Amino acid sequence: MAGLKPQELLIILVILLVLFGGAKLPQLARNLGRAQKEFKDGIAEGNGSSKDEDSPA
Repeated sequence: MAGLKPQELLIILVILLVLFGGAKLPQLARNLGRAQKEFKDGIAEGNGSSKDEDSPA
């Protein structure tokens, strides 16, 4: 992860816990995971459709 040391990662996690609270962190992580999956699916779909356009019909 971009060269983060364990202490820096721990500080970031504590700040997130303070900002969002313990109850909202799992929901935030789920939403982030879903967004990442949708982004990857969109990239894969875009790559697939551009390959179809390049091949002669």
